[in-house]
Amino acid sequence: MAGSDRATEAPTAPAPPAAAPEAVKILIAGGFGVGKTTMVGSVSEIAPLRTEEPLTAAGLDVDDLAGIEEKRATTVALDFGRIGIGRELVLYLFGTPGQQRFWFMWNDLAIGALGAVVLIDVRRPESSFAAIDFFERRGIPFVVGVNGFHGRHPYPAEEIREALALPEHVQVLLCDARERASCRDVLIALIDQLIDAAAGAAAS
Repeated sequence: MAGSDRATEAPTAPAPPAAAPEAVKILIAGGFGVGKTTMVGSVSEIAPLRTEEPLTAAGLDVDDLAGIEEKRATTVALDFGRIGIGRELVLYLFGTPGQQRFWFMWNDLAIGALGAVVLIDVRRPESSFAAIDFFERRGIPFVVGVNGFHGRHPYPAEEIREALALPEHVQVLLCDARERASCRDVLIALIDQLIDAAAGAAAS
């Protein structure tokens, strides 16, 4: 039998395995009742881990419920969620407890965190002052998310910046912790800030 003139095709090499996405730890912080648990739950692609316990009469002399009288539970350890940004980045979200008696956990939660979102309730902005101070003292980059309760934003971002005495490099973003897209935009703004800072450091 005459040999075939057809060239023998080389076997196709298997495609290289896709690189695992880079993991980034982000804290969601702020005062008591500002919407941290809600934000993690809204944006997480997995069922969020929550450590909420009911508020009881024993905490009436400790917890300030002024302006959030409808609150029925509180985070006593942390909230945890996960969201992918594109195919190359995965954010692991750790929501901090807001009550002062649980602040001792913040130092442990901050280990390995590259950045943070500080949620603000404009009805009680003083409840998140401690979170801003915490990240400023430790040099952890953060953005401020102004959670519009009931979908309302009575003050523009720049007015809130002035009231909080925030420097220009700290982004102030109006958001709604109940809305996935709104929360995702806040996280993307933080990631863009971290990328720009890393690029600037590499160029210097």
